[in-house]
Amino acid sequence: MNKSLIWRIILTAGILLVATIFVLPTFLLPPPTPGMKESPKSGLAAILPSARVNLGLDLMGGIHLTLEVEAQKALDTSLAQMGQDLMGDASSKGILMTKPIMPPEGGLEFNLASTDKDAQLKSTLSELYSQLEILSATPGSDGRVRYRLGLTSAARDRILGLTIDQALTTIRNRIDQFGVAEPDVRKEQSGNRITIQLPGMSDPQRAVEIIGKTAHLEFRIVRSDVNPASRTVPRGVQILPLETKDAYGNIVSEPIAVDDATVLTGDRINNAAPAFDNSGSAMVSLSFDRRGADIFSRITEQNVGKRLAIVLDGKVHSAPRINEKIPGGKATITGNFTPAAANDLAVVLRAGALPAPVLVLEQRTVGPSLGQESIHMGITAALVGGIAIIVFMTLYYSLSGIIASLMLFLDILLILSGMAIFGATLTMPGIAGIVLTLGMAVDANVLIFERIREELGRGLTPAAAIEAGFSRAMLAITDSNLTTILAAVILYQFGTGPVRGFAVTLTIGILASMFTAIFVSHIIFDIWIGKSGRRPSI
Repeated sequence: MNKSLIWRIILTAGILLVATIFVLPTFLLPPPTPGMKESPKSGLAAILPSARVNLGLDLMGGIHLTLEVEAQKALDTSLAQMGQDLMGDASSKGILMTKPIMPPEGGLEFNLASTDKDAQLKSTLSELYSQLEILSATPGSDGRVRYRLGLTSAARDRILGLTIDQALTTIRNRIDQFGVAEPDVRKEQSGNRITIQLPGMSDPQRAVEIIGKTAHLEFRIVRSDVNPASRTVPRGVQILPLETKDAYGNIVSEPIAVDDATVLTGDRINNAAPAFDNSGSAMVSLSFDRRGADIFSRITEQNVGKRLAIVLDGKVHSAPRINEKIPGGKATITGNFTPAAANDLAVVLRAGALPAPVLVLEQRTVGPSLGQESIHMGITAALVGGIAIIVFMTLYYSLSGIIASLMLFLDILLILSGMAIFGATLTMPGIAGIVLTLGMAVDANVLIFERIREELGRGLTPAAAIEAGFSRAMLAITDSNLTTILAAVILYQFGTGPVRGFAVTLTIGILASMFTAIFVSHIIFDIWIGKSGRRPSI
């Protein structure tokens, strides 16, 4: 036995040993319980790796959600925040302007008090607010200039991209804090939609409350000069519900008028924690980051004597009066909270508020019994296909067919270990990908065996025929498999959910089949010929 063969045997044994170690946890250790913290490892669990093959939604059961992010709300919020910042920067430079409002036709409108400051204002916009563009600047008869600003196309694209990315991150953080096992959260290729799969979770109402709660926190100035019961309200004013408790403890909703423009948002929150006021009522304590603290200090200084509405998901939870400037960046959200509700809200705010509201477009629940049935059907299909392949190969190629059949078991071992190592999720289409891979693996062996037959027919010795058969069949096998891998990569890039699961298992399976058909079976044939020197049974 030459050194080359010895090293190939050692390499193959090492790869198969590692594959076996990574497959064992899937079959020997109990799966993690969704929502439960992982207990300290002991016994076999302390020795084996934690990686395991994760079951997809269609196999394990769980919840599927499709959400749509209302990205326009994020654009409006960013524009309103820029208007507030512009007003503060202009005031510090001696530029007098009215409070920016957002008209129904879109954009940001305000009046410049004097045309003398027109050039200075444009210079400020150019230097500090390059993401804004001047849509119109109309001089008035009273000596003022009415400006209408809007976001540039580049700024809109950037904000929209950041909004979807932040929504993805926020949703993942929320799911992680609530302990859902192996979630799949991804952005769809088109539109502002996000698909979520929560294997093992059976309470759709709780899932929607965790994920769909916008937790969009805003601070707005209350307009005491506007009657909220009026049928018509001035531009730049919005009527929102204020929830309070009556003398009997019942929740009462009454309208309140607030500025349409948001002066501060929840994305400036540095920390949130449940707390209790002097009367023992639950509330949420907030602290802002440095930028948020500066904005909050400026807002309270400029609006002493007015009320500041704390708006959460379109509802005013409280509207305290500003008695003095509040430095330090501290605030509280009071309202009709139970201790559990205050804790949940604090968790959601810490995980990050969604940058814009989301709509639940689709909600599906897959029962665990249906998932078990899918597993049973998938395994049955794989067994029937595998047995048919083994019988055919054994009858047609005799002992060589048995070797090819052995390679199928090694393929399955390598596929499952690869999925465990890379944290891939096994889905029903993924099982179909495994079955397809078995057929492709046998196809590679057929090419090799037929090439060996041809070389034996030409009069080559058994050893030379095997070497020529493997080397000449390798090009055709590699070419066909690489083109299939390319198609799988495209499926993974542009597909979603189960399609990606199919692409992953197909790719891993093809690589495994190439390794076993070209490398491992070559070793077995070399050992066979080296010991007997007889013509291989093909």
